[in-house]
Amino acid sequence: MKIPLSPYGLHRAIQPAGSFPQQAWRLDANLGCQDNEIEIGVERLHLDASSCRQLREEHGDDESRIADAILRLVAERGKMHNPATNSGGILTGRVTATGVSVPCPPPLGTQIATLVSLSLTPLRLARIRNIDLPRCELAVEGTAYLFQTGAWAPLPADLPESVSIAAFDVAGAPARVRMRCRPGDRVTIFGAGRSGILAAVAASECGASAIVLVDIDAGRLARCDALGIARVSVLRADARDARTIADLLTDKADLTVSCVDVEGVEPACIVATKSAGHVLFFSMATNFARAALSAEGMGSAATLEIGNGLAANHADYAISILRNHPQVQRLFATA
Repeated sequence: MKIPLSPYGLHRAIQPAGSFPQQAWRLDANLGCQDNEIEIGVERLHLDASSCRQLREEHGDDESRIADAILRLVAERGKMHNPATNSGGILTGRVTATGVSVPCPPPLGTQIATLVSLSLTPLRLARIRNIDLPRCELAVEGTAYLFQTGAWAPLPADLPESVSIAAFDVAGAPARVRMRCRPGDRVTIFGAGRSGILAAVAASECGASAIVLVDIDAGRLARCDALGIARVSVLRADARDARTIADLLTDKADLTVSCVDVEGVEPACIVATKSAGHVLFFSMATNFARAALSAEGMGSAATLEIGNGLAANHADYAISILRNHPQVQRLFATA
């Protein structure tokens, strides 16, 4: 039975038929552009950090093997949905067609970034032209379809594409921090990658009294320290070692943010946070059961939030940080 057009893309689900696209094992990426969709000539994929890490762990830094694995995965599933991490990333490309039911569609030829996960975006790839492993970025030729409920943003003309897409991929983190951080709050951020840096800037702009950026990588911390973000200090520690974190972070945070792309950091996030505080888990490696049960076991009543990557004006806010903080923009261009 044919599934009627759905604003959520249920009509694209093959297995199981009629399921929501993120939950579906396989999507139909060969169906042409429907009335409620935007068709995109895909130019780049930006994999999320967890998925990129898993691919590198499985295939090493062999770009040919990684490319073959991605091509097989996309051909099998009709989307870039890593089954090991249950995550994907985002893409950029140019609009090649728009359906008649799409509200306020971008003009044909507009270069856009999708702001929804590749794990729910119908995609077919013709080839992978190049892989930049440190940036988790692939230059590709392909076609994707964005549903009418899928968010997108035009690529800014004044910023390099690679910088913009890296910011868009983690734009939910600073937006959520801006929503949760109050003036005078103590903030702890685990992970000094791109999402952690933007989260630190957001906390600083919100008037946090102290911001501690924690990472195991001394080089990352040195680069972050050199940014000169107001009221930010750095701490080298392993976020998987909750006992050490408890000893080091005796001044507990009002708001803690997890931007770490490895498993097992939930207990450290909770032990670093006041019992009446707030923990924002902005990582695809988060385990909800581990977080909830650890909080119960520690006697913590902290609010635990799974960081939805979509927030009001989140893409614009991330780009404004890059424009207002040239040193952060330069780091995004090189790191």
